[in-house]
Formats: sequence, C-alpha cells, structure tokens
Amino acid sequence: MSAPATIEIKDEIATITMNDGKANAINPTMLEALNACLDQAEKEAKVLILTGREGRFSGGFDLKLMMSLPGEEVKALVDGGGKLAYRLFNFPMPVISACNGHGVAMGCFILLSSDVRIGTAGAFKIGANETQINMVLPIFASELVKARVATDYLTRSMVFGELFDPDTAIKAGYLDQVVEADALMATAQGFAEGLKPLSSPSLTGNKRLLREETLATIKASLPWD
Repeated sequence: MSAPATIEIKDEIATITMNDGKANAINPTMLEALNACLDQAEKEAKVLILTGREGRFSGGFDLKLMMSLPGEEVKALVDGGGKLAYRLFNFPMPVISACNGHGVAMGCFILLSSDVRIGTAGAFKIGANETQINMVLPIFASELVKARVATDYLTRSMVFGELFDPDTAIKAGYLDQVVEADALMATAQGFAEGLKPLSSPSLTGNKRLLREETLATIKASLPWD
C-alpha cells in the first residue's frame, strides 16, 4: 500500500501531496508520512507546498478510528496533530497550503498553520466544526483560531463551529485567495517562486517573532519526548 502522503522536490520547492484515496483523514499513518516528508523538505527545499487530492484537502482527524481507540491513544493522536500544526506554524521556510476542496477540523488547522492559503472555488466547506460534533477544541487548535481567524468570525468559528464556503473563508481568515481548480497548483507554484528568494534565517526568525506567544502556548500544551 502506498504512503498517504508523498513528496516531490523540484528547483528547491517541495510539494507534499496528501492522498489516502478518501478524506485524507489525519491518523497515525498519515502523521508518520507527513512528518517523513517534512523531514526531507527541511533538508532539501526552500519553500513548501502542501496539498491534497481533488475535492479533499483534509477532512480532519479519523473519527471512525478515534471511536475505536482507548482514551490514551485518542489523546496521543490529537497530540500528534498538535505537533504537526506546531511544526508547520514554526517551519523554517515559507509554507503554502493549496486547499483542493474541503478543509475541516484538523484540515483547517493545517491551513491556519500555513503562511499562504490558496483555496479551490466550489461547494466546499472550511472551518472548525468541533462544537457541531460535540467536541472541545484542543489548545493547539484554539490558539491557532485565536491567532489567525478574523475577530468578527471568532464566535462563529470557535463557539458555533460554523463551516464556511471558500469565499467566506477568506473573510474569516482561513484562506488568502480562491482560484478555479485548474489554476490551484500553478498559483501555489507562483507564490513559491516569489517567496523562494526570501527563504532565509531572517525570514524564519521574523516568523517566529510574530508567532512566539502562540507557539509558546501550543508547545507547553503538548507532550514532548
């Protein structure tokens, strides 16, 4: 069985593609594959593009799996998602998410962890629906929402768990731009080419200065080996 996330590096631009053939659910297998790809990107690239498959960026944590796990394993999975979000938010190069469609729950937290977020036009839903599925946001997720979602949309996003279409997701702060599906990757590539000359220790340092309080709170909420 092929890995649910793969990487291609060309001209110092790494493109990580999530494709499990379904909803690109975040589970231990996906987390392991994503982190392996990120390890390679850190060594070989200057800009990262993260994308999914047609119609699906990520549907969030694998809820079916979570319902079958004991409590400590559920916590470990959620912590793994938190560590992924922390890593992306703190990544030492520009991170561009090319959101192919739905980006729900952990999928939207990946968007909030990215520097540039490009969405696909269409009947897609983006946002943190935890209230609607009777869940409380973990600290990493709530901190990302508070840091990046527009003030006028905070209650709708975090308290009501509202999901937004791509155009409204721009206003809410989950996306920066929406394009047609056939232009998504070309647009992401254009951003990557423009950001590549800026990829440097100074960019990394300024990114971390901007986000230091959020990063510190997220880091303190997670277990580390």
